Amino acid sequence: MGAAISQNGALGTRVRALREAMGLSLRDLAERSGVSPPMLSQVERGETSPTLAIAEKIAAGLELTLSQLLRLDEDGHAVVVRRGQGRRRRHAGHRVEELTPPLPGQRADISLHRLDPGAVTGGADDPPIHEPGSRETAVVLAGTATLAVDGECVRLRTGDSVTFDADLPHHFENNGKQPAELLAVVAAGLRRS
Repeated sequence: MGAAISQNGALGTRVRALREAMGLSLRDLAERSGVSPPMLSQVERGETSPTLAIAEKIAAGLELTLSQLLRLDEDGHAVVVRRGQGRRRRHAGHRVEELTPPLPGQRADISLHRLDPGAVTGGADDPPIHEPGSRETAVVLAGTATLAVDGECVRLRTGDSVTFDADLPHHFENNGKQPAELLAVVAAGLRRS
């Protein structure tokens, strides 16, 4: 029998939270991981500590590595990205600052986009790359912007927000005379209902 992992119930709480965030039932996770529903239930309730082999199967079912599931590669519970210190990229009048750190298993990213007048995101050499099932919500912080998503155009003003399926062809454009600033949140791999 393999060594059991003990995290004083924290692992079970994490497994349940991750499973629910993915929209999976116990039975769904059991099918994906090869771990029985009763065993998963006991782990989630903190009634048993899984062996490393079982924990690795659970991690795979949650699309994580074992170290990600056990948070072995994280230093603390809070990771701060200070103002102006996010990862940056720039392309033809479109500046992006990633406000979320690149943590393992992260299911959402927040970014700040600045568009000069006439600038467009998602060009042929600047494509938005989002996995199937992703959703994006953007808030216009300053200026105006137009969202083109799958052939439909939506004009947005300061304070407006929009949510759309981000795995469809899309881009933002600034047709105004002033720079536009947008805050975008992309949630990866959510199932459409």
